[in-house]
Amino acid sequence: MDKPVTPRGINHLVLNVRDIEESHRFWTEIVGFRQVGEIKPTVQRPNPPKMRFYSGVRENGDSHHHDIALVENRDLPAPPKEWAMFGMPVAVNHIAITMPDRESWLKHLAYLQAKGVKFDRRVEHGMTHSLYIHDPNGYGVEFVYDLPREVWAGDIDGALNFVKVLPTEGAEALEDRTHGVPTFGKDKVPAE
Repeated sequence: MDKPVTPRGINHLVLNVRDIEESHRFWTEIVGFRQVGEIKPTVQRPNPPKMRFYSGVRENGDSHHHDIALVENRDLPAPPKEWAMFGMPVAVNHIAITMPDRESWLKHLAYLQAKGVKFDRRVEHGMTHSLYIHDPNGYGVEFVYDLPREVWAGDIDGALNFVKVLPTEGAEALEDRTHGVPTFGKDKVPAE
């Protein structure tokens, strides 16, 4: 074989976190994942690490064994005081969480705003509309809903390079346009 097999996607992500209880609350109460398991002591492993597993819901309504896992590591450095998209001293820039659809995404944004969660960044990308927040460890978390494939499939690179920055506070942070969204393709020029 002269090249690697192309994978289907990422199965799960494991994050080191300073305080597993604080991170548990973030990933369940803010992100909305549910805990599906945790490592328990056994004869073979009497002193396991503090590790928990979380899952969302797939498009068909089923859940995956786990999408994300947390491992407590109290020796991690403190997160930066302010989150930024780039230049952060953390190994993971951000984790993108796909919401089921536009309506669910908008409902979750309103939920987060009502809970007082700081919106770090709101943008329209060429293939998603996104909200960025951050977890207690400084990892960025992006909530997205995917735009229809016909919007971005003609020029993925062009869609990846498109960004329209939007307000992060007030009612304007909850607005989402459905008309005038650019379409990317060899014969199409994005508006904006």
